[in-house]
Amino acid sequence: HLPHGKCSDGSRSRALGGGKWWAQPRLVLTPFSSTLPLARYIGCYVDNTRRRTLRGVSFFDYKKMTVFRCQDNCAERGYLYAGLEFGAECYCGHKVQASNASESECNMECKGERSNICGGVNRLSIYRLELAQESARRCNAIFRGCFRRPDNVSVALPVSQLMLNMSVDKCVDFCTEKEYPLSALAGIACRCGFPTTLFTLHEREDEQLCAQKCAGEEFESCGTAEYLLVYQTQVQDNRCMDRRFLPTRAKQLVALASFPGAGNTWARHLIELATGFYTGSYYFDGSLYNKGFKGERDHWRSGRTICIKTHESGQKEIESFDSAILLIRNPYKALMAEFNRKYGGHIGFAAHAHWKGKEWPEFVANYAPWWATHTLDWLRYGKRVLVVHFEDLKRDLFVQLQRMVGLLGIAACEDRLLCVEGQKDGNFKRSGLRKLEYDPYTPEMRKMISGYIKTVDTALKLRNLSGVPDDYYPR
Repeated sequence: HLPHGKCSDGSRSRALGGGKWWAQPRLVLTPFSSTLPLARYIGCYVDNTRRRTLRGVSFFDYKKMTVFRCQDNCAERGYLYAGLEFGAECYCGHKVQASNASESECNMECKGERSNICGGVNRLSIYRLELAQESARRCNAIFRGCFRRPDNVSVALPVSQLMLNMSVDKCVDFCTEKEYPLSALAGIACRCGFPTTLFTLHEREDEQLCAQKCAGEEFESCGTAEYLLVYQTQVQDNRCMDRRFLPTRAKQLVALASFPGAGNTWARHLIELATGFYTGSYYFDGSLYNKGFKGERDHWRSGRTICIKTHESGQKEIESFDSAILLIRNPYKALMAEFNRKYGGHIGFAAHAHWKGKEWPEFVANYAPWWATHTLDWLRYGKRVLVVHFEDLKRDLFVQLQRMVGLLGIAACEDRLLCVEGQKDGNFKRSGLRKLEYDPYTPEMRKMISGYIKTVDTALKLRNLSGVPDDYYPR
């Protein structure tokens, strides 16, 4: 592997993902952990959902948002400004691109601290972060790969700058300042842009083709005029961030059906970004509503949402839907994910004692048969069922999401789907850092689950569908 920009801790920036906004803020010893006034309030500003005033990353918390939490998260990622809106939304950016509003228009208390103001309706309370950590900007750049130069490069990557002393840091910083999510190194030229149909990032080339040493950093590669080395900057691609309820009541009820732990919430996030419409739920989960799933509060029959999350099985419930996307996941992974959710919340983990105690064997005995009957019931009673395997969605998001959006009756805008690819993780993905140090499945459990996998595989093939992915078994 080629070396790519180093972070301050000696790690490679290519090995790091972008900031995980769904995690609780880590306890870090930054200046913002003190009570010193290192963030300066600069005023109330107009915001626009179509063209954001602050165009870096954003996150929502409709229950616990505070000024400090927003400032801390933006500062940790190297942003210069933090803005709060609607009492619960946090936006980061390097530039303020809007006009001032009257202070009286920033009039909503923060959801997590009633003593402070967190903007208003389409109004931002903006703070200048005096000691934003500059190193965080490039350490959170994501390495996307080596790609052939697109045919119409000046259209595909419209902003460029010659840099005789080129380095990964310099190009990433330049494109971040210019508010572009892609930074492409082409020898001594730095190019910036968005992923589009002209430059999809779907056809990676051998990294050796980009192995030209940087003029300004001898241990880094900077690509060539023909083969570009591409990084994703911290700038949020806002082309797929606008969401709303359906303008007219839906005539069809579409289910987003899955066994618990099969990635339903993640699929909802993808569908909302891809279509621009909120998804609903058969249930009400306050924690999901607080994180920005605004369709969660609607009755599932309201007709205002593009599809409805459900874990239900059984003929009566299934037949109440006109069509369905059926999401299926490897049962070994789904069972562990649902066990973690049951005992640790949507992004937490079950404790060691739960895995080693009686809870885990009882859970597997009860839930493993349901994993199979859930799919069998939807195949038997469902109308117009589109089967999507979670693993295929992870592996080939663009194609699978195109299929899903097609069933929903929405014309898939390719640029919007490419935007989704750039921020696919969303607010609800359990961090993969905390792995169990042992296999929780006994030989007896594996034998039972293997039988259920074969049953589901046979049922899929009988309907001329592709069977379960190969990695479901042998385990």
